[in-house]
Amino acid sequence: MLVLSRKKNESIVIDNHIVITVVEIRGDKVRLGITAPKEVPVYRQEILNAIQASKVSEATTSPLPVIVTPSSEAPTTGPVG
Repeated sequence: MLVLSRKKNESIVIDNHIVITVVEIRGDKVRLGITAPKEVPVYRQEILNAIQASKVSEATTSPLPVIVTPSSEAPTTGPVG
């Protein structure tokens, strides 16, 4: 991890197109401004964790597909293939 010191209104540039600027320092909180291209997603860590947990939960709780064949009277569930 690279650790840098910055003062209010100072910036860090990443890959020539992402700029992180210290907007405000108030007590133990630092407000950052982030300028990045629209195609670059920017999340707070706890939001990203929640998104990833949600995706894992959806993947593990997805219902199995219903397979209907012409010769069966009732549909069955189970893995396809």
